[in-house]
Amino acid sequence: MDVLTTPDGRYLIVRGRLWRTANPCLTAQERERLVHELMDARRAVKAAKAAGGSDDLAKARRAVNAAKVGLGERGPVWWTDGSKDFNRHLVRNTPYAEWFNNQSVEKN
Repeated sequence: MDVLTTPDGRYLIVRGRLWRTANPCLTAQERERLVHELMDARRAVKAAKAAGGSDDLAKARRAVNAAKVGLGERGPVWWTDGSKDFNRHLVRNTPYAEWFNNQSVEKN
């Protein structure tokens, strides 16, 4: 699956929806550490769901959120120009709509 990134690098587009990318200003070490934390937390979510432990599930989901905030995918935006955050919005309902439509035409 090809992943399309907005020209400003702020979002990935998956099934017509914008998802915020990680902060490009993170060091390689910091990004790697946070990605490992995210993967560990996702595995903990899976294990908690299988075990049926609601406390463990809540704890694991908090860990997922913390890693995503650290990466810049959630929480305060990592860009500094004051632009609105369109995370999780349908691309067609954002200022990226015309650009996105042009991308679809170019692929055909």
